[in-house]
Amino acid sequence: MQQVNRVLVIGGGAAGMMAAVAAADEGADVCLLEKNEKLGKKLFITGKGRCNVTNAADMETLFANVCTNGKFLYSAFYDFDNRALMDWLRSAGCPLKVERGDRVFPVSDHSSDVIAAFQRELKKRRVEVCLNTEVRSLLWQELKPDTEKANAPLRKITGATLTDGRILEADRVIVCTGGLSYPSTGSTGDGYRFAEETGHIVTECSPSLVPFEVRESWCRELMGLSLRNVQARLLEGGREVYRGFGELLFTHFGVSGPLILSASSFYGKKKGKAGRGEADETMLYIDLKPAMDAEQLDRRLLRDFEQNKNRQFKNALGDLFPGKLIPVMVELSGIRPEKKVNEITREERRSFAEMIKRLPLTVTGTRSYAEAVITRGGVSVKDINPSTMESKKVKGLYFAGEVLDLDALTGGFNLQIAWSTGHLAGQGEKLFQDIRG
Repeated sequence: MQQVNRVLVIGGGAAGMMAAVAAADEGADVCLLEKNEKLGKKLFITGKGRCNVTNAADMETLFANVCTNGKFLYSAFYDFDNRALMDWLRSAGCPLKVERGDRVFPVSDHSSDVIAAFQRELKKRRVEVCLNTEVRSLLWQELKPDTEKANAPLRKITGATLTDGRILEADRVIVCTGGLSYPSTGSTGDGYRFAEETGHIVTECSPSLVPFEVRESWCRELMGLSLRNVQARLLEGGREVYRGFGELLFTHFGVSGPLILSASSFYGKKKGKAGRGEADETMLYIDLKPAMDAEQLDRRLLRDFEQNKNRQFKNALGDLFPGKLIPVMVELSGIRPEKKVNEITREERRSFAEMIKRLPLTVTGTRSYAEAVITRGGVSVKDINPSTMESKKVKGLYFAGEVLDLDALTGGFNLQIAWSTGHLAGQGEKLFQDIRG
């Protein structure tokens, strides 16, 4: 196998730092290029600054939480899984802890400790880190067609040109530029442009793990209210595309919170299949009392109403909902607020129970990339060798992390994709060669 001498890693985020470490461990001369003034700028703000580095679940659960192209990650996850990442960080001087939902965080609750661990390891491996250094374009040379291999690459990477005009030569280039989410951190889609310029397909991109905007104005009245242990169902064109359980937050524009961010991963995937008009609307139904079925909830309402039979309806719901939610539920119920509880009809009570179990919201869209945790879409995995992360079209060109058409639910799974694909890309052909014997 040809000795790899010079490796350029473009992007100093999670995937880029891991790729640089892995490449250096294989004896490569590594240069890590980051256009920001520091490494890990997006990593720094993940998990509200705490950095949910991975999830401690078993492998089956890891794959189950990948929303797009999970099978493509087989080699990457088994080469460098969540346990390997946790062991690596601990050995690099970053102690970890596991919290609810198997979410893994640094013990200090500071994302800066994760970044510092990588900085120490990069320095130890003599990786050249070039900050404030932006790549303008990739460089390659054409190859003679291989008549024995119909799908052999027709190009070979030779390096990159920087925005200041400098040319950096390389045997391998690893693109880890991220997606379009949080553009203030430098994620401006550079990797997609590099991919397209070198003949790769880039699938349609959209914000993901992002809050929903809704049509109903009453959400504004609940701004700041967080509801735990509720269920959400997302329907597009009448078809359920997501069902989940967790925490929801009302905002001035709609709804957010972990439950909604997860639902957004499935938003738009079935859009347009039911035709036009109301049937094509995206509806979000919130079950405020998922622990009770319809009959149990009706019995609960009967009991509460009996205890408050001489009170006005608007003053009889304190045991059911948070105070801020009560006026909204009363208004949506259609029951006159001043009506005595003992005057509420059976039909009114059952209609109210149905609304509690199926509170409707009309989703009009998502917030922008500025509020999205990740990007859905990216460099098509059909153009990438899953065993190495190398391009099938350009020899020596690799892609890793969010720039690829891969995404997962919240809980540390997206960062694990970055670590795993970055590590595999950094190794280059070594693992593939070992497998082939």
